[in-house]
Amino acid sequence: MRFADAIVVAAGTSSRMGGDDKLAAPVAGRPLLAHALGAIAAAPEIRSIVLVTAADRVADLASADWLPSSVVAVVAGGSRRQESVERGFAALNRQDADGETAGAAAQARVVLIHDGARPLVSTELVSAIARAAREHGAAIPIVPVGDTIKRIDPAGTVTNAGDRDELAAAQTPQGVRADVLRAAYEAFPPDGPPTFTDEAALLEACRIAVHAIPGDERNFKVTLPADLSRVRVALGDESARLGAASGTAGTCAPRVGYGTDSHPFGPGTGLALGGLVVDRAPRLSGHSDGDVVLHAVADALLGAAGLGDLGRMFPAGPETPRGIAGVDLVGAVARRVAAGGLVVTSLDCTIVAGRPRLAARLPAMGERIAEILGVPPETVNVKASTGNLDGMEGAGRGISAHVVVVLARGSAADA
Repeated sequence: MRFADAIVVAAGTSSRMGGDDKLAAPVAGRPLLAHALGAIAAAPEIRSIVLVTAADRVADLASADWLPSSVVAVVAGGSRRQESVERGFAALNRQDADGETAGAAAQARVVLIHDGARPLVSTELVSAIARAAREHGAAIPIVPVGDTIKRIDPAGTVTNAGDRDELAAAQTPQGVRADVLRAAYEAFPPDGPPTFTDEAALLEACRIAVHAIPGDERNFKVTLPADLSRVRVALGDESARLGAASGTAGTCAPRVGYGTDSHPFGPGTGLALGGLVVDRAPRLSGHSDGDVVLHAVADALLGAAGLGDLGRMFPAGPETPRGIAGVDLVGAVARRVAAGGLVVTSLDCTIVAGRPRLAARLPAMGERIAEILGVPPETVNVKASTGNLDGMEGAGRGISAHVVVVLARGSAADA
């Protein structure tokens, strides 16, 4: 179930970066901001995202072709963070007023607020914060403070040294139930005093308890030019690891992955297959939507990149929402693969099914898979077989899919 929305704040001036827009800086073939948005969009709890940016960037970002489809609005921010977040919250509320969510459901939903300048946030952390905020009302990720913190008076004299064991550094995303955030804004209007550095500080001022969960040391904020270098190194390390696994250094030989999946037919109609829905065909049973083609695609991608398998990334348990769409699974996997600097150069899929007839739908499936992966349509080939009418598939009791994918080092533009 998608019970959370996200506000990504990207309205800063990048003054400590010399005035250059750090969020537009290219990192691993994409703008820095795209990495943060991609990780949040991949979380199965996320319904929609509002991006808050400077007024002069709204038009450009709203038309950017790399925005995830879950970004429903790009709005101008205010002069302070709290004003920017409130404007994003108002945009989410307008979405609800248009009929997407109403009444108690709108009040109970969770809102995540994330700094766009934290590009290395993990989808796992996004999910953990969403769940913690739903349970506790508000939650933030924290990491231990490594240095001893000193309080200094205006004259430069040390006046206090806090107990390091009682201190932690706060990160984003920070999560809060919508009704709790609305009450906090009523107590402290965003355009009035005081200035809050994050949402946790606002909630603390309202005497609202904020639950803390472990954050991620990699999830640092890009503030200085050196931080941007750290991000590039971090993503470069992942690329280097993938390259090392293939026995190369600096370059990457083609990497081949194989994925397969099968599901029996279940009750009901609306067959999800290859990113399409065949309305009158029986559904495939499973914890997810049962799209064996996209599951096999995801497994092949993970295998080629050396990133494990789909079952480890999305276990068939309570941590993965029942009925999750194969499109969402493949999208999350594709972003993991892209973060390692790898692109799909070829994908071949064979569907084994005695029913329904698939020949007329195969071209559309290929186009849909290419769209999900962000590659040219000619990169993807989809074909079907009856399996000589043998086995579960031939008997018409289910469908299986087999996928071979080839990855190479490069960018999406090279594919």
